[in-house]
Amino acid sequence: MKDDYPPISDYGYISDCHSAALISKAGSIDWCCMPRIDSRSCFGRLLDWQQGGYCRITPAKKCEASRRYLEDSLILETAFENSEGQVKLLDCLAMKKGGQQMPYRQILRIIEGISGKMQITVDIVPRFDYGDIRPWIRKINDKFHILIGGSDGLVISGDIPLVIKELHNLRGNLTVEKGQQYYLSIMWRRPEELDEINVKIPATSELDERFRETRKLWRNWAGRCKYAGPYQDYVLRSALVLKGLVNAPTGAIAAAATTSLPEAAGSSRNWDYRLSWIRDSCFTVRSLGELGYEREAEGFRRFIERCTAGSAEQLQVLYGVGGERRLTEMEITGMEGYRQAKPVRIGNGAEKQIQLDVFGEVLDLLWQWHLRGHSPDDTYWEFLVDTVNRASRQWKQPDRGIWELRGQPRHYVESKAMCWAALDKGIKLAEELKRNAPLENWKRVREEIKHEIESKGYDTGRGVFIQAFDHPVMDASLLLIPSVGFIAYDDERMIRTTDAINEELCESGFLRRYPKGDDGLEGREGAFLACSFWLAECYAKQGRRNQAQDIFKRALSACNDLMLFSEEFDTRTGQMAGNIPQGLTHLSLIAAAVALAKSE
Repeated sequence: MKDDYPPISDYGYISDCHSAALISKAGSIDWCCMPRIDSRSCFGRLLDWQQGGYCRITPAKKCEASRRYLEDSLILETAFENSEGQVKLLDCLAMKKGGQQMPYRQILRIIEGISGKMQITVDIVPRFDYGDIRPWIRKINDKFHILIGGSDGLVISGDIPLVIKELHNLRGNLTVEKGQQYYLSIMWRRPEELDEINVKIPATSELDERFRETRKLWRNWAGRCKYAGPYQDYVLRSALVLKGLVNAPTGAIAAAATTSLPEAAGSSRNWDYRLSWIRDSCFTVRSLGELGYEREAEGFRRFIERCTAGSAEQLQVLYGVGGERRLTEMEITGMEGYRQAKPVRIGNGAEKQIQLDVFGEVLDLLWQWHLRGHSPDDTYWEFLVDTVNRASRQWKQPDRGIWELRGQPRHYVESKAMCWAALDKGIKLAEELKRNAPLENWKRVREEIKHEIESKGYDTGRGVFIQAFDHPVMDASLLLIPSVGFIAYDDERMIRTTDAINEELCESGFLRRYPKGDDGLEGREGAFLACSFWLAECYAKQGRRNQAQDIFKRALSACNDLMLFSEEFDTRTGQMAGNIPQGLTHLSLIAAAVALAKSE
């Protein structure tokens, strides 16, 4: 039933920079994919309430629940309280120093008695491969079980007595008194590794040590943040979210932790965002770089270098977080979808789209790398030249644009501006580094692109830039063109364009991507939250601080109690929409907050 599903805002998020999990206010893990963020789900009730599987730790009797993140971390603390007492539930994906290549692959759940005593029920209902496999449970003892099915396996251990229910589920009941602690460990392993003779089960003392190490690692990372302006809590929380979306071994950055959470209720606007988009990832490292996190920027730069094999012709719009190139979009027909919004998709059809902005994003990433004091070697310079040359050859083509629209391709202004940026940054790099490059040709093409945009992508009657050469409507992506130097933020044309976007695309204080019905898809999508932050950033950099503050504060109101943002916001219902946590929203928040701080 649709009513069984909690609202998207009900979920908290944990990560170990390999995989991720979503946990409801009721203490239920309703989404978890291991060993990677894009693996098949082992708990997937978020997308099928009856068949998806979950792991719930919750009071047996009705109670009040509150939650927060422990200090500056991705450790979630949920407090349950009723007339009997108070209990806290701590959830994390365990981390360790050196875990980049050898992670624990382990969920830790710790129950702490705070006052009185409380009856707690533990239900573990694993369902592998997006709910398709009910695993075989092998009981070693009442606190140690092995679960296998297909190519997945889980080791359940700790000090909570569990019994097998209905062949494929586990249940535990316990009374938690003040001062008591109970541990539940869920480790992912390949089935062939799960010979019970060889499986090493960590003692509760070691589980506690892993929890403390995880807490320390998150605090140390957060302590490197150099931002000290207004909205610091939101900025640091967003930085932690983005860090959690980074794949530690490869440096890839996933766009979100989930797939197929609908952008419009009951519609087919459901996409898999557990993949690494070049564009979103470049935005991410730019935002993290503003906060002092240069290591993540270098990790992603190396990821791009590896994925393309040093060839611009092999540059894709997106990759798997391990560098995979084949990301064929498929439908999981057996899952009913969040609140029955079908289809549930894995993979993404945008893999083969032409999106010309990717050239500009790659060159801007490398320009920022250069500004941090780095220089490309000869081989890497060849790749840069190859990328700029490809932009100079292809910029005249229509493409799918930043929004990946699946209708007919168009000549999107933002895409053309990013091709201009590829030429511009290539020219600057060649001149500053005194490297060989076809500079005369690049400069000629750069001016040609600029002329085309200013003549065909500009409405002289209104004095504003438009979405596409053949489509004179407003588009929030135009707010990005000053960020790469195509036009100054305070240029009169950009000021008019910013105001027109606000006037025509604003809905109840939030910004839409483009006019309603402009994409040909069914359903009415919500306001796109990143666009509101882009607008706030533009206003701040135009010296219009009061307008920037108003837009920024309104956008902040769309988060949940944990300061997590989804992709979109339904202004009619006041509900989150789309995948969560959405990296693009969080990184855009950071950029806007930095702009506001600098405007002071």
